[in-house]
Amino acid sequence: MFMLRNVSKYLFGDSSKESIIELPQGQLYLVRPLSVKGYSELIFKDAAASIRRTGQEFQYQLVIQRAYEEGERELLEEEEDPDNVEGAGFEKDERTFLLDEALRLRTDVRSTGEQVFAWNDLSGDEGDLWEFVCDSSVQASTIASFELVAVQCQYERKFRKSHTNATEQDLKQFYFEEEPIPDASPVSSPRVRSPVNSPSPELGRSSFSLDQPPATIDTMVSKPSPQPESSKNPTTAPESRPQPEAREVLSHEKAELHLFDFESGAFILQDSEVTASVSEIGNWKYWLHITSEKREWLGQPVVPDINPVFNFEYLSFIFNHYTEDGSAYSWLLRFKDQETEERFQQGLMQALWEHLNQVKWAKSKDEERDYVLEAFQDLTMEDEKAGEEEEEEEEDDDDEEDRPRAKSYESEEDDKEDDQIPKEADGNVNSQLAVGYKHDRSFVVRGSKIGVFKHTDDNHLEFSTNISKVETPKGKLFSPKKVMLHMEDRDMILQNPDNPNSLYRMDLERGQVVDEWKIHDDIPVDIFAPEKKYSQMTGEQTFLGLSRNALYRVDPRLSGNKLVDSEWKQYTSKNDFSAAATTEKGYIAVASNKGDIRMFDRLGINAKTALPQIGDPIIGVDVSADGRWVLATTRTYLLLIDALQSEGKNEGKLGFEKAFPKDAKPQPRRLALTPSHVAQFQHETKNPISFTPARFNAGVESEETNIITASGPFIITWSLKKVLAGRKDPYSIKRYSEEVKADNFRFGSDKNVIVALPNEVDMVSRRALRRPTRESIAMPTRIGTPKRATRGSYLSRNEIVNSPY
Repeated sequence: MFMLRNVSKYLFGDSSKESIIELPQGQLYLVRPLSVKGYSELIFKDAAASIRRTGQEFQYQLVIQRAYEEGERELLEEEEDPDNVEGAGFEKDERTFLLDEALRLRTDVRSTGEQVFAWNDLSGDEGDLWEFVCDSSVQASTIASFELVAVQCQYERKFRKSHTNATEQDLKQFYFEEEPIPDASPVSSPRVRSPVNSPSPELGRSSFSLDQPPATIDTMVSKPSPQPESSKNPTTAPESRPQPEAREVLSHEKAELHLFDFESGAFILQDSEVTASVSEIGNWKYWLHITSEKREWLGQPVVPDINPVFNFEYLSFIFNHYTEDGSAYSWLLRFKDQETEERFQQGLMQALWEHLNQVKWAKSKDEERDYVLEAFQDLTMEDEKAGEEEEEEEEDDDDEEDRPRAKSYESEEDDKEDDQIPKEADGNVNSQLAVGYKHDRSFVVRGSKIGVFKHTDDNHLEFSTNISKVETPKGKLFSPKKVMLHMEDRDMILQNPDNPNSLYRMDLERGQVVDEWKIHDDIPVDIFAPEKKYSQMTGEQTFLGLSRNALYRVDPRLSGNKLVDSEWKQYTSKNDFSAAATTEKGYIAVASNKGDIRMFDRLGINAKTALPQIGDPIIGVDVSADGRWVLATTRTYLLLIDALQSEGKNEGKLGFEKAFPKDAKPQPRRLALTPSHVAQFQHETKNPISFTPARFNAGVESEETNIITASGPFIITWSLKKVLAGRKDPYSIKRYSEEVKADNFRFGSDKNVIVALPNEVDMVSRRALRRPTRESIAMPTRIGTPKRATRGSYLSRNEIVNSPY
């Protein structure tokens, strides 16, 4: 063992190499001992297994790559992609797994002398596992070294430190020899279990079984056992903070308490009867306290970050809990009946609303309270119909033509050279992204520079040119706070944070700021938006401007101040406008930092429809071209609002055209990551959720089908079809190794996404985003990592855009 440890240190030592160790030949099987789907499936008849570094310290991947005979790869690429095993990997010729102890990676020697590695399929059914059967040509010493390196990688991931000082006893916990490995090809037929969705007599009411919907990371709840078999090291509850003195109790209800376990992906019952209370503690602050006869379980402030989700179908309330050191946990309360849950919901939402608005709940109108309660209620989720599945599969097949493909492959040395992205001495990073409407260009702001990138026909980005100095006509350098394309993408409007009453026009053909537009002596321009949804594709010169309390039109052709006096309205109340967007007809949606949304059919009037304030500041707003859908972004969730009236005297009219009745405000659909995913996101990144302004895909005469936003290193897209159908898996993710600074769809497409990282820019296929699983959340991707490369091959420098210019 001492010799092997020295070998592994040598392998780990060269950090310039992505791959640490490799088993050069073998076969990959997916084995389902308990499944009715079939016992064993040969995935790759000829493959190699390797352990790779990722872009994040102490994170490693187990990668199985398919090997091809001469000419086989080209023939297969002409055929349609076979069905991929969900959550296992990203391409048809590669399976990727995060090296975590939850895999229970172990090895054994068959009676035939074959050496086999096996690990749990975390995205499959109970008992499913992957098996890599080593070829007889692989030396025993290589196999032993591979096992040791895998153990040391798991140690580093768990303890976030190097394995070099780990003792034999420290590493012993990552050997799982006691867990048997079934044969990949059994002599007799396996036993058959009941279907997954069959009711289980073992699960009583108190176990909170979610048998009807598919068992996913979001819905699984374990048997009422303190340590289920699937979790050898279950997540333990942190110590509770002491409860401050309560001035008034808003809710006080009995419930079961479950804690989300990161290893097993299930909610584990902690206590069969707790008391959950919500109290006012003064100065618009409120406290959630959970206790029982056993112990004080939890105490935390009621703030938006708890990400509350109520599901009345399962009588449950799921929320996040943050400890003082920033760790995140996901908890579930299950109530005995709907009346109890409704009473608790009333108290919690009252506390959250009063905390955000600093106004007593009783002073708001009944319809406003209902609007807030509905926004934080989990929508009824229906099982997907078979027809819908088929239709979606057809849509995915249609996507294949537009899918970004690797161009060519070069050596590892070339890839290393491209990976070394230079950082500027002034500390500037990419900050904003403007996607072109007319000429297939994207513009990335980096300090006082703007990089211009061309969209290629095969859905990649190529660096085109660099505007090296953004400066006023008088020669003063500045870093744009906000940018907007204008006049058929020939111009760009820039905002200088040091001059809030003016905007600047850059001639993109010259790469130079040529005009300063003074808006008004006393009215700043905090927000600006196009006259209509696609005005940038035309020669329209006017556009909208907003201050915190006023809406107006800007006309650059005016002499002197550019604000149009006849189309300016200042509102008396402190609206604190924060975002605006327009429809194709020029209807206007305006949001505020108070969390309300107003709909106008034109400037200079009061809003036709005013939706109640939720309290969370809205940082971005978008509208579908036809005005049907309004999309608002807060820091921790999105709101999707149907602006079409379906009943009453204004049936068929949009809220922009006619006011909604006071008692028939549209029910907002709250799009949020599930609390368990939020907890896992923070568990991996140590940063709270903070969305970028969400947008629909956009294109003339094209339908909005998807929504995109980002948080930290994650790109997230919601399928509008899945959201409206009430699907339980409406969003997909892709994790990068660095924070996503800006993102948007390519204009005219819902299939390709443009992403700006601090020092890189990428165009990625939406198909590269995956359903959230433990692995897809935990596994970072760097731009330039292998996509469809075979063993020993890497993406060319054309796949990587060096955005520091």
